[in-house]
Amino acid sequence: MLIELAPSVLSADFAHLADNVLAAIKGGATIVHLDVMDGHFVPNITFGPPIVKWMRPITDAIFDVHLMIENADRYIPDFAAAGANWISVHQEACVHLNCTLQLIEHHGCKPGVVINPATPVETLSEVLDMVNLVLVMSVNPGFGGQKFIRGALHKIANLARIRKERGLNFRIEVDGGIAHDTVADVVRAGAELLVAGSAVFDGHDITGNARNLLKAAQDAAPEVKRAGMKMV
Repeated sequence: MLIELAPSVLSADFAHLADNVLAAIKGGATIVHLDVMDGHFVPNITFGPPIVKWMRPITDAIFDVHLMIENADRYIPDFAAAGANWISVHQEACVHLNCTLQLIEHHGCKPGVVINPATPVETLSEVLDMVNLVLVMSVNPGFGGQKFIRGALHKIANLARIRKERGLNFRIEVDGGIAHDTVADVVRAGAELLVAGSAVFDGHDITGNARNLLKAAQDAAPEVKRAGMKMV
């Protein structure tokens, strides 16, 4: 089980974005999580492909682009061209989910699918063999700093069970409320990709925050492989 930390730049200081990201990577983060919001699918607006393109020369870490947007098909080519490695879309926002996942792969990125707290795992049954990752939202998407919804643990465990039973190899990611008091539970449930915002970027020691959170996650896993070679 390879545990990896994916700091969400939504919580970073955008006046010092490059320094913040590099500090988190120094602390052991191997993935940069980029939350894209359109003000329609979620009640907030963040950034688009230009920010991804601007950040790409900063690091060779995996860019994990999470599209919380409507009409994702229209923007997938631009995010791929900007330097995304992984692109995830919401089950709730895609009319033809399988076609959208194929489009992501067509543009050279690994596809992921996301489910909101109220969306059952069973809605993904027909696409689990198409995806690189399943992202379980453990808060309602749109804003950082929310309290962890513990019902996500059952969904993570259910996905881990389905993956084993069907012999699939998608990875399980969790986003929302990941901190020292929740990270052990999500890892024990089966999550291996951990998106964290405030827990990494709040305070004056981003490197230490990332290192300590990742260690807590690794210590909670019964059989852990440390992040070494990156998936791209």
